[in-house]
Amino acid sequence: MRQKSLFVKNRIFMVLTALSAATVAIVVIAMLVVLTCASIAAIKHFGVLHFIFSSQWNPVKKIFGGATSIYGTLMTTILAVLFATPVSIGIAIFATQICPSRFRLFFSNAIELLASIPSIIYGMWGLFVLAPIMKNYIEPALQAIFLPIPVVRLFFEGTPLGIDILTSSIILSIMIIPFISSISQDSFDLTPKELKESAYAMGATKWEVIKDVILPYSKIGVLGGVILAVGRALGETMAVAFVLGNDHHIHLSLLKSSTTISVTLANEFTEADFGLYISSLFYLALILFVISFILLGIGKIFVKRIEQ
Repeated sequence: MRQKSLFVKNRIFMVLTALSAATVAIVVIAMLVVLTCASIAAIKHFGVLHFIFSSQWNPVKKIFGGATSIYGTLMTTILAVLFATPVSIGIAIFATQICPSRFRLFFSNAIELLASIPSIIYGMWGLFVLAPIMKNYIEPALQAIFLPIPVVRLFFEGTPLGIDILTSSIILSIMIIPFISSISQDSFDLTPKELKESAYAMGATKWEVIKDVILPYSKIGVLGGVILAVGRALGETMAVAFVLGNDHHIHLSLLKSSTTISVTLANEFTEADFGLYISSLFYLALILFVISFILLGIGKIFVKRIEQ
């Protein structure tokens, strides 16, 4: 009797855990189905390649293309990751290898606090504090340095306004620093003590131990943090909406305003007053969904190759 009771409990436990795991897959599939169904009108009207590569977004003429939003999303995300990754690794190295242990808790708490700040506060800070600084000091200085250089000047042309791709990328990079830094710290802590002490015993300096032992051992964890940060940056809306503008034109210059998929959805869903407009917005959401999956898949492939 007792064995039968244990068998039943075991079965119930297995079913509950399986249902919990299946819930994730069901939610993802349900979201994909809803986005696809809502996008069908736009898919039939514009096709796939034409919508992705068309930069026209004109609700008055009922012409919609997603190139500008896709370009803005990828540009701000790539720049944010480029800005945030070296800073985050530096923070993690300092916190785990250099900082006195009595101060480490302070830095760890500060990073966690940065992650807990709502994105709308980042957006307001970006609009009222960072954007004027970028407009009056940083962007003119960058233009003074880079405008005389051929080709590079293309990225810094235009009137500095502070509401542009560069400012929004900096805001995004600040927002994703806690993700990369926290996971990097955990990865650095997992480096076996014997490896580090062996390197020190052979006369290696602290820098050599970090460069040749800790970073190679922790690279998978660091890459995992970067992948997580990319996912956060891709879908961020409020902070970017404050400092990016909503310009449906593709500009090579980082000092021009632009838009992202999430910003377009947030700004225009309330204005969409006919079926094709709404369907085009859902189409953009579907593209963002697919981009997130593709980047996550690429990240997984990199991690597997590194593990091998």
